[in-house]
Amino acid sequence: MSAALCTETEISNLVHAFYARVRQDAVLGPIFDAHIDDWDHHLVKLVDFWSSILLRTGRFTGTPMPKHAALPGLNTELFHHWLGLFRTTAAEQPNRAMAEQACAMAERIAQSLWLGYQLKRNPDVRPAELRYG
Repeated sequence: MSAALCTETEISNLVHAFYARVRQDAVLGPIFDAHIDDWDHHLVKLVDFWSSILLRTGRFTGTPMPKHAALPGLNTELFHHWLGLFRTTAAEQPNRAMAEQACAMAERIAQSLWLGYQLKRNPDVRPAELRYG
């Protein structure tokens, strides 16, 4: 059996550091704060989410797509900004392998949420992908 990519503590540290940065961000902070009433509870769910992705624990239950698709006024710039903050936070983590995998998964998640968001709003229009570069 191969060694785990990371520990639960490393995942928790990444998630808490990232969302502390999001909450302080002038662009994303107000958006998140307008929709999250209980940050402590939300952070537990986010740690479960990332544990399910990075360690395949299966702890996360929920459907993030409908909640994100219901948000008003999202655009590619917001998704790119979110990814930029995520990459910055991941780069600060000592576990490089976890950081790289988490960034790759964050890009997939952002792409999926952005495509789903567009399809919800304009089901007859082909959605545009997020462009990285």
